[in-house]
Amino acid sequence: MKAFIIGAGTMGTGIAQAFAAAGYVTTICDVSQELAVSGVKRIEKGLIKLVEKGKMGDGERLEIMDRLSATACFDNIKDCDIAVEAAAEVIGVKKEIFKKLEAACSPDTILATNTSSLSITEIAAAVNIPQRVIGMHFFNPVPIMKLVEVINGMETSPEVTRKVIAIAKCLGKEPIEVAEGPGFVVNRLLVPMINEACEILSEGIASAEDIDKAMMLGANHPMGPLALSDLIGNDITLAIMETLYKETGDSKYHPSTLLKKYVRAGKLGKKTKKGFFKYN
Repeated sequence: MKAFIIGAGTMGTGIAQAFAAAGYVTTICDVSQELAVSGVKRIEKGLIKLVEKGKMGDGERLEIMDRLSATACFDNIKDCDIAVEAAAEVIGVKKEIFKKLEAACSPDTILATNTSSLSITEIAAAVNIPQRVIGMHFFNPVPIMKLVEVINGMETSPEVTRKVIAIAKCLGKEPIEVAEGPGFVVNRLLVPMINEACEILSEGIASAEDIDKAMMLGANHPMGPLALSDLIGNDITLAIMETLYKETGDSKYHPSTLLKKYVRAGKLGKKTKKGFFKYN
C-alpha cells in the first residue's frame, strides 16, 4: 500500500508518520525538496526520542524510516492508494493541489483532505471525479491523537467512505463519519470555546493562566483553551472561526478581536514561540 502526503508541516509529517508506521510506503511532498526532506528529518528526530525513552525499538524506527521518502513533485504516483493533502488552510491552494493530484494519480486513488473546516464539496468541485474526494481530518499531535473525522462531501462515494474508515482503523485511529457542515464536529464545538476564552481575556475578567486553570480544574480538560489555541496555531483557530462565521452568518461565531490582534502581531503560538503564552 502506498500513501502520498502533501505538506511537510506539523500535520503533514504527523500523518506521514502514522501511515509509515502502519506499513504504508509513504512519500511526503512539499513545494521544495528541501522542505520535504526537512519534514522527513523531523519525523526521524521524533522517532529517535521514542527509542531513547524506550517506547519504540530501534528496529521499528528503521523500518518506519525505510518506508518514508521526500519529493517536490507529483511524478510517479499513479499506483498511489491514497493521497492526503495537509497544505495551507486556503481553499484556492487546496483546489489547485487536487487538480494536480487528479492529473497525476490513477482514477482509483482516494483523494483526501485534512482540512479542519473548509468545504469538502467545494474542494471536490475542482476535480472531474468528485466521488473520490473525502475529508480525513486528523488531530495534533497525529501519532498520539486517536480521532479521525471522516467527512463526506455531497458527491463522496459510499465505497470511498468505507475504504477511508478502514484505512483510519489500520492506522490505529478511531474514525467517526461526519456529514459535511461548518467546522465538522470537533471544531464546531471546540473553537467557539477558545474564541470565548479570548473574549474573557480581552474583557479583563481573568488572566490567561487563570482562564486555562479554570477549565482544567473546573471542567477536567487536559489543557486550557488558550494553551490549546497556541498548540493548534492561533492563525488556524482564527481561520476556523472565520469559516464558521462566513458559512453560518451567525453572530455567535464572530471571531474575537483579541484573537485577530494576536494573529496580526505574529503571536501564533508554539510555532512562533509566542502566543497567549511564551515558549522556549
